[in-house]
Amino acid sequence: MNGRPHPPLLGHLRRAVSSATTVHATGSVTRVVGNTIEAAGLTVRLGSICWVDLEGDIPVSAEVVGFRDQRITLVPFGDIAGVQPGSPVRLREQQFRVPVGRGVLGRVLDGFGRPIDDKGPLHADVRVMAASTPDPLARARITRTMSTGVRAIDGLLTTGMGQRMGIFAGSGVGKSTLLGMIARHSSTDANVIALIGERGREVQEFIDEQLGPEGLARSVVVVATSDQPALLRLKAAEVAMAIAEAFRDDGEDVTLLMDSVTRLAMAQREIGLAAGEPPALRGYPPSVFSYLPRLLERAGSGDEGTITGFFTVLVEGDDFNEPVADTVRSILDGHIVLTRSLAERNHYPAIDVLASVSRVMPSITTDHHRRLAGSLRAALAEYEGAKDLIEVGAYAPGSSVAIDRSIRLKPDIDELLRQDAGETGDVGTVVGAMEAIGLLEPAGGAGVAR
Repeated sequence: MNGRPHPPLLGHLRRAVSSATTVHATGSVTRVVGNTIEAAGLTVRLGSICWVDLEGDIPVSAEVVGFRDQRITLVPFGDIAGVQPGSPVRLREQQFRVPVGRGVLGRVLDGFGRPIDDKGPLHADVRVMAASTPDPLARARITRTMSTGVRAIDGLLTTGMGQRMGIFAGSGVGKSTLLGMIARHSSTDANVIALIGERGREVQEFIDEQLGPEGLARSVVVVATSDQPALLRLKAAEVAMAIAEAFRDDGEDVTLLMDSVTRLAMAQREIGLAAGEPPALRGYPPSVFSYLPRLLERAGSGDEGTITGFFTVLVEGDDFNEPVADTVRSILDGHIVLTRSLAERNHYPAIDVLASVSRVMPSITTDHHRRLAGSLRAALAEYEGAKDLIEVGAYAPGSSVAIDRSIRLKPDIDELLRQDAGETGDVGTVVGAMEAIGLLEPAGGAGVAR
């Protein structure tokens, strides 16, 4: 500048520009292995979204999931038929964006956050999807009860606003029906529903039969079916979480329903193995067990709003201790177990209350409520312990006061815990129903058969 010294700020900017990392926004395909693409000549960061141009066809989008020897590894969101050596790869965006806010309610979105319900364009805000968990010391304590409309949950597994619950079940025992009941009757402001890896025909059935027009009006449904690429299934879960986080940031209480975490783990397994990870436990690579807590911990309480999460886990062969189920159970704040034996007896929802627990219930319920729930559990446990004797007629009435009491209470308890999909209620009405059964013995009556 005419021999004069540079101003300090200008000198700082010149040094910053000269030392900045050069970003190459174009490259080319060098190799395709299975469902992964390797490209060279492109310098981008992990998580970036790229276009892979196809000759005479619509480009395929893909996400950068790794790099090795100056080459990047991409996993596509769509079919890679038509990709060939040298196909151009170009940067699309370095940050994934999702639609958020009240404008997404009543809509059905795909894993990209795009509408697929033929209701026209979305009129919603857009925000960058940030995968960060709240500061543990910034989380508000769970102090408010949430009514799900399901008597077995509200009475014996009471859930708090901001709690995260797992629903563990084998196939065909009523998970989707239970999710639909919670979506229609929960006492939160909105629902975010993620259907991950579902059969294609089941999506419309869930929306029409389980959710219904009333439930859909206060919900947004994010869908990635089982035939879609693993990365799109993964993105659908993250899009749903980001939408729920936006509601929470606006001070609202939202219910997040995700079906299922097992299929989400399978999608991450597919991506991890394709990226070169070694299988660690029953074929799952280590990234699965680091990804699950990163995602699930994002739900919960915020400064003002809350995300109350219900995450279904499809247990393989009714094995409730398989790796994904065991990992998810250790992360969440409680678990609801659906059993095939109850479903076979036409007991719906098929919730085994003795095998289920809400870790937050003791701090959000009254002492009277806890005593009623404890008495009901005790009666069920006594009956289950003597069930074989009772059913074969080998039990002699009067042999045990506790067993006699459980036999007397069992029909009323079953009636309380059975519930049609259209029935609803709240925590208060369930407590009243438990009182009416006579679970608490009158003063001085404990230990006396009636």
